[in-house]
Amino acid sequence: MNQHHHIENDDKYSGLTVNCGVTQPPSVNPYLKPRRRKPLPTSGELVEGILKGDVTILSRAVTLVESLSHEHQAIAQEVIEKCLPYSGNSRRIGITGVPGAGKSTSIDVFGLHILKDGGKLAVLAIDPSSERTKGSILGDKTRMERLAVHPSAFIRPSPSAGSLGGVARKTRETIVLCEAAGYNNIFVETVGVGQSETAVHSMVDFFLLIQLAGTGDELQGIKRGIMEMADGIVINKADGDNVDRARLAQAQFRSALHLFPPTMSGWIPEVLCYSGYYDLGIAEVWEMIDRYFKFVKDNGYFERKRQEQARYWMYETINEQLRNHFYSNPEVERLLIEKENRVLSNVQSSFTAARDVLDYYFTQK
Repeated sequence: MNQHHHIENDDKYSGLTVNCGVTQPPSVNPYLKPRRRKPLPTSGELVEGILKGDVTILSRAVTLVESLSHEHQAIAQEVIEKCLPYSGNSRRIGITGVPGAGKSTSIDVFGLHILKDGGKLAVLAIDPSSERTKGSILGDKTRMERLAVHPSAFIRPSPSAGSLGGVARKTRETIVLCEAAGYNNIFVETVGVGQSETAVHSMVDFFLLIQLAGTGDELQGIKRGIMEMADGIVINKADGDNVDRARLAQAQFRSALHLFPPTMSGWIPEVLCYSGYYDLGIAEVWEMIDRYFKFVKDNGYFERKRQEQARYWMYETINEQLRNHFYSNPEVERLLIEKENRVLSNVQSSFTAARDVLDYYFTQK
């Protein structure tokens, strides 16, 4: 029987007709020509574009830095090595605070304040990734409305991808590229309060902590370790009915800072109030940062800290490479599954199982 024949079209079913369906078109457009992928640029081409300040080339180089591909990483490392002599000439400022403290809005007004005197600003915003889907909204840029369209600003939101609470060593490499491209002010915005602050502190010159007033116990939401790292604490949303609460919080934070040991730089952290939304007190915050840089450059701490950071990241990179090499070893993967089953069956303790795997790995070297 014809596959398009319908029994309803038989003569005995008078007055009833079923039309044949139309032929389904192909799911892919037959006129669509496959797009050829652009070949990867050479490291020389990328470096040339970066040194010229080409934002498109800089963005592409940062993408290679963030890529997990071995081919991309090889090119990225060459570019970083060639850009290194042109880096180190910026003021690196880490900005952190509890979620909702207004970090992105504050960066918008801070950035506009420093750009009015010339120079260039790069904002590296670390966006939290989902632990389940590994996805990220990357919405920080939408809250930097004026900076996003400023010709002297470069905003790069990056997913945290779960590495060290949100900040990977790739951020430090991105800083090198931005400095080589002529950006003399670098902001690194972190996910929030957590491990990421330790990583950011190890790659910036000044660490700014943004707090809120009127949220209950002002000292409850902040860890002591974060406050000890801060070179300046600023209380946002000090406007309208919230001014008195902000002043009270300011006094509380100043009192708390007196209980901490002296900073390694000798700088005494300051506590200021401001309003990012109404653009109030921004100049005072930046004057504090200017005073800090003058202070640490005069006493030699600035250079010492940069050297310590370079050493720290050398060892961090070694640790990361060792960890990646260990877990990518096929025999180690097989042994890990075997040992995991023994641990879950209570046949072997976690510690002896780990020691067995490590012993096997190092005897193969």
